[in-house]
Amino acid sequence: MGRRRVPDLYRAPFPLYTIKVDPRTGLVITAGGGGASKTGIKNAMHFLDLQLVGEQQYSASLLHAHDTDTHAARRERRTSRRGTARGRPGDGGGKGDRRGQDEAAASGDKSDTKDETSHISVTPLAEVQSDLNPKDPLQKVVRFSPDLSLLLTGGSDGHIRVWEYPSLKKKYDFKAHGGEIEDLDMSPGNKHLVTVGRDFSCSVWSGSQLAMGLNWLETTPQIAEKTYRHMACRFGKWDGKSFLPMLTAPCGSEVISSLAVSDSGTFLGLGTVTGSVAIYIAFSLQKLYYVQESHGIVVTDLAFLPDSLKGKDIRGNNETAMLSVAVDSRCQIHTIPNRRSFPIWLVLFCCGLMVVGVVLLLQYLFPGFI
Repeated sequence: MGRRRVPDLYRAPFPLYTIKVDPRTGLVITAGGGGASKTGIKNAMHFLDLQLVGEQQYSASLLHAHDTDTHAARRERRTSRRGTARGRPGDGGGKGDRRGQDEAAASGDKSDTKDETSHISVTPLAEVQSDLNPKDPLQKVVRFSPDLSLLLTGGSDGHIRVWEYPSLKKKYDFKAHGGEIEDLDMSPGNKHLVTVGRDFSCSVWSGSQLAMGLNWLETTPQIAEKTYRHMACRFGKWDGKSFLPMLTAPCGSEVISSLAVSDSGTFLGLGTVTGSVAIYIAFSLQKLYYVQESHGIVVTDLAFLPDSLKGKDIRGNNETAMLSVAVDSRCQIHTIPNRRSFPIWLVLFCCGLMVVGVVLLLQYLFPGFI
């Protein structure tokens, strides 16, 4: 706990707004930029090769950089095997990109290569208008459903739009919030959708129909209705029948800016507007890790290393590892080493010895006890 320094894993030449890890290849994809303003700061997606060096040290090298023209990817929510979706300030569009697979790996060629960038390509698939705000159209969040069959978008006009993927045929379009959409998530099986907005509301939807609205008063009546605004949402720690929070815990005085959940659902990651990063145990909300102002400014996105075989190889001798990016252009990795544990047989053996010891002690103090 407390202040400590986390070394930078990678530093981009532009502000970073999103990061994701491909579970199959372990490829790290991060993106951002200066937007449409003519500041000289470019907009791009960077593909990084993340490697474990030693037991606790990591290195990241740039494999490929894809220029996104005047569009800064703001909040990329999931990377599919066929492409990525990114927000586009100014016109509210969402574009799908297809990432080429590493040809050498696919063919089984293990030989070293110097020009690794030639094995990654980004090709446009399609484009849709995802926000229709007449004043300032802005797509704020995009996410794939768990089975990659749907693409969900939300923006400044308060509408949720659901597109069939990869055809991008519109399936739903409904007004979800009175203001901007802050975040959304789809449940496993695509049964429910949860959304949060700047209008202080959090809603659960079944298709395009409102199933339930969530609020703080259900479990914390001492908190006024508009004391806090929902900033992020994920399925995992809610009662699926009543949709009431199972646990509630304070996160300090820092404003939360980003949220991530590990693949197993065991860990929660939080980033704040002051640049701090924290990791919690999901089932108890116990804080395991905290670095105050790890980044110099707002943490824009977090991503745990996946639980796939490739992710476990990169994770090494750590219980979990989480990547963070911020407007300060830095990418960092935060790890929790494996906690020492004893095998169950050893615990039972020690308990047996203790019982035998107590019996012998009683027999010595009180002859004829047994």
